[in-house]
Amino acid sequence: MPEQSSSPTSRARAGNDARRDAGAITDVAGIEVGHFSDTRRPTGCTVIIARDGAVAGVDVRGAAPGTRETDLLAPGNLVQQVHAVMLAGGSAWGLAAADGAMRWLEERGVGLDVRFGTLPIVPAAVLFDLPVGDARIRPDAAAGYAACEAASGAAPAEGNVGAGSGALVGKLFGLHRAMKGGIGSASVTVNGVTVGALIACNALGDVIDADTAQIVAGARTEDGHALLDTRRALLRGDLPKPLLAGTNTTIGVIATDAVLTKVQANRLATVAHDGLARAINPVHTMSDGDTLFALATGRVRLEGDAPGMTVLSTMAAEVVAIATVRAARAARSVRIGESYFPCASDLG
Repeated sequence: MPEQSSSPTSRARAGNDARRDAGAITDVAGIEVGHFSDTRRPTGCTVIIARDGAVAGVDVRGAAPGTRETDLLAPGNLVQQVHAVMLAGGSAWGLAAADGAMRWLEERGVGLDVRFGTLPIVPAAVLFDLPVGDARIRPDAAAGYAACEAASGAAPAEGNVGAGSGALVGKLFGLHRAMKGGIGSASVTVNGVTVGALIACNALGDVIDADTAQIVAGARTEDGHALLDTRRALLRGDLPKPLLAGTNTTIGVIATDAVLTKVQANRLATVAHDGLARAINPVHTMSDGDTLFALATGRVRLEGDAPGMTVLSTMAAEVVAIATVRAARAARSVRIGESYFPCASDLG
């Protein structure tokens, strides 16, 4: 088992206070979240369930994505609602976790009536966490089923759990200079409408607090004791290490209780990437598969003083940025064999 650093009690209390301030995607009515974290190595999956169905959209910005059932989310295509989204580690192998979610939902009568059965619609996206431990261990259908079994409307755990279990950030100058990433969540409510996000951050670039412009986690200096600042290093001419395409990726879900069309849900997924651009640098690279889904549960109608698409878009970008930073701040350090990946709190 990997060794993980512990945090002082005072830091834990501060984290709990921050959780209350930041909210979570489960603040959106109709959304449940469940994690499965594999005890054999840091990997896992996270399911976001909308039992009553949710209008959905997606935007894939990274050049090396691993996805499932994204084409059906295009506005011109037939299916109008999805019933869950699966986020998983394990690279393309991890897409199998969605099979377990489909089985779990079908057993409970959740899905699209196709006359010959109830068909759950479960889009999915994966990240590459194979360098952390035994790469032969990755999420499968049983892992996806277990994540559904654990799902609830409570605020989900953050850090080294679920799809964030094996996530790393700051790999542009070599894996030995990377840091631990993770999964984070946040929400914001304006005039009775809530938008939340759940982000699994396994980015090639650094994670940056948009409010302070300070780097939270990312590539370290050669001695490993300080943050390098990848953006400035690249601009002064430092050469990145050769990269295997697709070995990074930030994936996530934005959810709202507003009533949206498929066109609007896809637009919400698009503008939510602005939050990634604020919180990760560089982002959307040739080695990232950055993918964001949007879900609208339709519990609140946009009328009167309810926020329109411009405000919803601002809310979406905001919660994505916050959740991405929370993913890095909640992460704990991991040591596997000779490899050590410190967390944000280790570097102060």
